[in-house]
Amino acid sequence: MRGPHRLPPKLLINGIIMSQEFDLVVIGAGPGGYVAAIKAAQLGMKVACVEKRGALGGTCLNVGCIPSKSLLYSSQLYEEASKNFAKHGIKIKDLSLDLATMQNHKNEVVTSLTKGIEGLFARNKVTYIRGRGKISNRGEVTVLADKGNSEIIKTKNIIVATGSDIMTLPGVEVDGKKIINSDQAIHLDTVPKKLVVIGAGVIGLELGSVWRRLGSEVIVVEYLNKVLPPMDNEISTQFQKIMEKQGIKFKLASKVTKAEVKGKEVELNIEPASGGNAEKLKADVVLVAIGRKPYTENLGLQEVGVELDERGRIKTDHHFRTNIEGIYAIGDVIAGPMLAHKAEEDGVAAAEIIAGQAGHVDYNLVPSVVYTHPEVASIGKTEEQLKAAGIEYNKGKFPFLANSRAKAVSDTDGFVKILADKKTDEILGIHIIGPQAGTIIAEASVAMAYRASSEDIARICHSHPDFNEAVKEAALATYFKAIHI
Repeated sequence: MRGPHRLPPKLLINGIIMSQEFDLVVIGAGPGGYVAAIKAAQLGMKVACVEKRGALGGTCLNVGCIPSKSLLYSSQLYEEASKNFAKHGIKIKDLSLDLATMQNHKNEVVTSLTKGIEGLFARNKVTYIRGRGKISNRGEVTVLADKGNSEIIKTKNIIVATGSDIMTLPGVEVDGKKIINSDQAIHLDTVPKKLVVIGAGVIGLELGSVWRRLGSEVIVVEYLNKVLPPMDNEISTQFQKIMEKQGIKFKLASKVTKAEVKGKEVELNIEPASGGNAEKLKADVVLVAIGRKPYTENLGLQEVGVELDERGRIKTDHHFRTNIEGIYAIGDVIAGPMLAHKAEEDGVAAAEIIAGQAGHVDYNLVPSVVYTHPEVASIGKTEEQLKAAGIEYNKGKFPFLANSRAKAVSDTDGFVKILADKKTDEILGIHIIGPQAGTIIAEASVAMAYRASSEDIARICHSHPDFNEAVKEAALATYFKAIHI
């Protein structure tokens, strides 16, 4: 395989390389950035992509989505072997955990995929530039390479796709050993005896599930009074019950005001979120997973006049344009859900717009998935959002306990819930907790993109026996009556 297309220097002035001009320079090679670069090249543009990490794929591929899913799958296999194989007639003697091998497998997956993106860049003639990119002027990006050399790139357009960074918590200083963040939680070389996770969002619950399955006692502390705060309340409540059944403990409506390493333990001060007496909690390891913030610092944005909002995100219009001509922004640095697949869609749409085509992303139709077991998936409006907007709706539910495929594989936790407009029957939201929810939600995405009604889904023939039949039954329950319950 050929290496990625390299940038030949054009002129060296006072130690600064003056490079050839491009139609587009993308700063950041995460899911949004690398997809935008490839799409723009496919549309006939001369494209460069600047990335400081030294490996393509951004947070998602290197320390986020991909390595965590590898560990989630491996840890689930371990738990199945230790707890559930016997009832299927599979007996294993002397089962043991080889964490080093599990971690090596995860690392191999990441390396393979980052190299794969380099191959995609080469095939699409995208120039890959290693270094820290900064907008130094309109139509100009300066790249500071690892060795200290500076490179100035002239370009007609710039896309900022620098993603997001981990949020920190006052009073809780990450040391990378006893108090860790999500980047470090995927690299632990021993299983903590007791793990406290600060934050009951997607990242905290996924990583908490990994280490719980491998033997940790896990306690999750959450400031709000529910887990998975953005999710539909019914889904959140049921999910918490399932996680508690699996062994994860929760302290909701609580805040961590301080965490100190004392010998081999970490001591935390925890108070009620509404105020009250503090309590002490000890752990071997503390994982801070309170969310992410847009990465917009040291990019030259303020110097060239790019406007940011009150949360530090780059302000853009519906065409991803900033207030400065020729500068665009996508993904986690702009408003909208901080999800890799949303960033990819942003990248495609922005490239199309720069090429003079139509590009658009409907943020109401971006699915959200939690890859625990069972999985949680959601798209569209929650019941709480519909009630707040005064929209009348019908609701249909169907439990996986009544689904024949779920019964056959002993995976019956959860349900499918469909919300449809009371007058038109148009589907407004679908929420799933259950086996393969992240895959099943794709059916909901397609249906809602074409503004389908619950009756439309109910009248479509679904394969049997399969988990997706729960969607059909929930649709039947929404507009009329389910058959199998």
